[in-house]
Amino acid sequence: MRSHRRHPDDRGDAAPADLTGGHVEKIVTVLWRPADTTKQEGAGGLRVCVEDDHVDGDALRMNPRPPPKAALVSYWVECSEDRGPFEEVLAESAGDLASFLVVESRPIVNTTHLVGPGERTPGMVQVTGIVAKEGLAHDEFIRIWQEEQRPCAIETQSTFQYIRNEIVRPLTGSAPGWDAIVEESFPIEAMNDPYVFFDAVGDDERLQANVTRMVETVSKMLEIDQTDVTVASEYVFGRPRASDR
Repeated sequence: MRSHRRHPDDRGDAAPADLTGGHVEKIVTVLWRPADTTKQEGAGGLRVCVEDDHVDGDALRMNPRPPPKAALVSYWVECSEDRGPFEEVLAESAGDLASFLVVESRPIVNTTHLVGPGERTPGMVQVTGIVAKEGLAHDEFIRIWQEEQRPCAIETQSTFQYIRNEIVRPLTGSAPGWDAIVEESFPIEAMNDPYVFFDAVGDDERLQANVTRMVETVSKMLEIDQTDVTVASEYVFGRPRASDR
């Protein structure tokens, strides 16, 4: 599976220049909270997607690898080998971390829930680590993800932001064996209300149809029992600058 991953020089789904600031390799780092810390203590200084006191995602959480991940941090650099200073800072707030080189695509761009730098984005983010279905060819995994799962996710859920991170390769030895990490932003009510989550408020028939379609679609491409889901708050602080590195 991993030998067929996309080469990082394939920029077909590269993030737009307004996010990258000219930096050309995206890294996502997953952090796990140190033992014996609260959500607030563990969240200090973390960027982008953080499990904090604004969210309680127990109803949605799936963690085949305990403990649950506490944060997802995304940043861009010219060269992934130069990530060391960033990881050193992140490690100060983490019990463990794992970094991945990824190719990002954004099927849904957030244009409706915008806030200032460092402010909490309204709603919640579902952060999902996924493993491709055993025996499924990589090209077929990507085809299903792009041609079937994309419209399914957009048409059956109340998402206002949808980010796909296809993993090129892990950058740290402790990284989970995921093939991708997905970030989906929802109204906060979706955290505990399936009718809101599946865009079917007041409509039992639509809820059942949307749930069925989602389950059937993801079952074609994912190892469901290895899917890792946590719920987080999003904070956007901008991007790393060349002068900061």
